[in-house]
Amino acid sequence: MKERHKKLAFYGVPSTGTAGYTLTRMKNFTKLSINKNPVEHNVKYVDEATKRNSIVAYDTSIDYAFDDTDSDPVLTDIKNIADHELTGTNAERYILLVDTVSNVAVLRKYAVMPGTEGDDAEYYGYAGAFKACDELVYGEATIASGGQSATFTPES
Repeated sequence: MKERHKKLAFYGVPSTGTAGYTLTRMKNFTKLSINKNPVEHNVKYVDEATKRNSIVAYDTSIDYAFDDTDSDPVLTDIKNIADHELTGTNAERYILLVDTVSNVAVLRKYAVMPGTEGDDAEYYGYAGAFKACDELVYGEATIASGGQSATFTPES
């Protein structure tokens, strides 16, 4: 059984670097759930008893939730998108998922889709979803000493 903390996520915080973002560890999230959301094609032929089903696409998303903190650059960026109601490419960020057991790394651009905020009586929190807006890119991730940032090299 794989432990949840062995699959790490890094968020592309905007920066002035070569890539335009820095892959920063996503910490303090209370939820990061991947939803594949397959898009189905169904057809029923008159000479067959059952429908034929196939997957024609995916509408992948990642549900997120976190408690508010001012000291984390990832959370600050997501809050900025929500608080300023940013749209279009201003609300798109890269997320790198790294399986530290199998060494599989996948990078994809997502639209940050804010949802609810402030629904807990004890802690002010934010929740929403990251929705895929680009293809998966497989490659190799190098996690920096201390585990707080990563670099990504796509497969050739």
